[in-house]
Parts: sequence; structure tokens; C-alpha cells
Amino acid sequence: MLGKNTLKFIKSLQQKKFRKLERSFFVEGSKNVTELLHSDYLSTHLIYTDKYYLENRALVDNFRGETYLVTQKVLESMGAFKTNDSALAVAKIKEEVPFSLEQDEWIIALDDVRDPGNLGTIIRIADWYGIKKLMLSLETADFYNPKVLQASMGSFTRVEIWYTDLLEYFNDTPLDIFGAFLNGKNIYQTVFPKSGILVMGNESSGISKELEAHVHQKITIPRFGNAESLNVGVATAIFCDNIKRSTY
Repeated sequence: MLGKNTLKFIKSLQQKKFRKLERSFFVEGSKNVTELLHSDYLSTHLIYTDKYYLENRALVDNFRGETYLVTQKVLESMGAFKTNDSALAVAKIKEEVPFSLEQDEWIIALDDVRDPGNLGTIIRIADWYGIKKLMLSLETADFYNPKVLQASMGSFTRVEIWYTDLLEYFNDTPLDIFGAFLNGKNIYQTVFPKSGILVMGNESSGISKELEAHVHQKITIPRFGNAESLNVGVATAIFCDNIKRSTY
């Protein structure tokens, strides 16, 4: 039976300070939970409905942590979803380690991307284009925010992250650094190397002046209409697509 202490613990993980304190996070919904249970994350709690059990019997039966069968109403009272008729799972946050870079590899670096939905979308885009590593500024949204994980649609299980001082890293890296700017070189006329760093900036102010000084090549998506700007997630997808076209 699901006790009050367990319920309180799970609810507390909606807040960053408790995720940091407990070194734990949760995901909701059938897809994210299933992706999590198939990943190398250490899952500690699985709360599920009859519906989820019927669709994932073996996965539930083989789960080694704490399991609780609950009603949809109870499940929805625990997490951030307004509706959830399947499952919620808790897992341990992974230890972050500095990246070891492979040959012919691209990294996405995010400078102060604050919106959780944008971060989740970029994680999903990185996964789609086979980019395994995201370097995040210390001001960027929390990777384990429920809204980030929801927007990633399970892709968070297949990327590595590292929160670090981007300026300090850029001072030492031998990799080519490409940054997204409105006044950059036309992306369609840019030849990309086999490896490098793509820097995307803050939703409203772009890449900081401090980091701009370390960008080797400014690039831009040419505008053909009258829109003032592109969403950072959409722009990231376009940049990734052109990088892959050039290096595929």
C-alpha cells in the first residue's frame, strides 16, 4: 500500500531543491516510464494502474524497486500531469562527469536556455540527430524538471549532460565552436567539420557577449519572411539538420 511518506517524497520531487537533496527525479506517462525502465537509470519506485500493468506485465513483474498498484485518481495526485492513466516512476539522478569526446562527434552547448519545454525539445532533437552530449550552462533549466522530461518524450535516457562553466570550457577546447547569431554566415553556405560544438543562446538575448568572443564562426538561418525570430528548439533542429547534411 502506498504510504503517506512515499507520497510526500514523490510530490517533493517536483521542486529542484528536493530533487537535488534526494538525488532523485520522477517521470510520468506510459512512454517516459517505459523508456526509463528500459534505460540504465536506477529506478527505485514504480506506481502504476491496471491499464499499464496489462500493457507492460513483464516490465512491472521484473521491476526490482518498490511497486504500487493505484487508481488513476491517486496517480494523478502525485505528479505534474493533469491526466495520467498509466504510470509514474522514480529514479536516481546520475553523477555528472566531464565529457570524453569521441572522433567525428558534435556537441550541443546551451547558454542560459531557461524554458523547460525548450530544453526538453532540444534533448529530443539531439536524440533524433544522433547527438549524444549536451553541455549546459549553470543557468540553463534543470534537466530533471518534470516539464523537461515530459517534452523530451523519453529521449532524456539517451543523452549525456554536463552542467559546467561554458566560458571556462571554451577557453581550452580544441574543437571548432559554431554559434547561432542573427548576423552570422548563411547556414546554407557553411561547410561544417566532422566534429564541433553548436552553441545556442538564451530565448530572448541569445549568446552572451562573454561567450561570443570564443565563437569561431557565427552562423544564421536566412529569413525569407517577416517573423522576428525562431524558437530556440526550432532553430536547433534546423542547425542540426544542416550539420548532418554536411557531415553525413
